[in-house]
Parts: sequence; C-alpha cells; structure tokens
Amino acid sequence: MSRMTPFSSPLLLGFDAMEKTLERLAKSGDSYPPYNIERLGGADGKTERLRITLAVAGFAESDLDVTTEENQLVVRGRQTDDTEREFLHRGIAARQFQRCFVLADGMRVIAAELKNGLLSIDLDRPESERLVRKINISVKD
Repeated sequence: MSRMTPFSSPLLLGFDAMEKTLERLAKSGDSYPPYNIERLGGADGKTERLRITLAVAGFAESDLDVTTEENQLVVRGRQTDDTEREFLHRGIAARQFQRCFVLADGMRVIAAELKNGLLSIDLDRPESERLVRKINISVKD
C-alpha cells in the first residue's frame, strides 16, 4: 500500500525534493540554539526581507560558520573544551550545533552580524519578473 502525501497529486510535478525536505524537517527535534524569525519592511516596499536571529551566547565569531548549501541556510557552531581551567561547578557546557533553514527559490543572504551574543542573518527575496513563454506545438503527419 502506498503512502499518500500532499505532493502525490499527478498535477504536482517535480516536488519530490520538497517532500524529502519536509520529512527531514519533521524529524529534526533539536531546539538549540533558540531563534527568532522576523519580517522586515523592504526599503522599496516590494522586496521581502527577513531576519533570523539566533541566541549564540558564548560563541565567538571564529566558532560560527554560516553557509548556504543548495536551497538551505546552514548555521554551525563549534566550541572547544577548555582543558586548562579547573571547574568546581560546570553548568555551561561547550556545545556544538547545526541549525538548517530551508530557503525558498530566489532567497539570498544579505549579511550576518554577531552582536551581544545574538547572530542576526538578513535575507531578502527580490521580486522576480513574471515570465510567460509561448511553447510552439509541432504537428507530425
């Protein structure tokens, strides 16, 4: 018996990758680091702008890596254990994380800024032109 998904309609062609992405997102349950996503008004009023803010207290700029891989924004953080210090109590652990955000077509990263333990990543999506293309039909006798 085959599984019915929202993308199993014969009218939705080429959405296999999106279905796999949604399944992967449903499986990811890690909530560290916490983050906000906010919509910002574009300067021209037409461009959609977003800001992702992650709480990365304790991470230096050199500990963080922000990349785009295909249609994903990937934020990685790596802290190393300080073995030279002797802790009487250790409540703040050196952690690693990887947080992925799936980007819609046309989204691009404008800038990333680390300030006061918050990593802000600005994105925009310029309004694309509507492209209508006439497809010629060939007739074979």
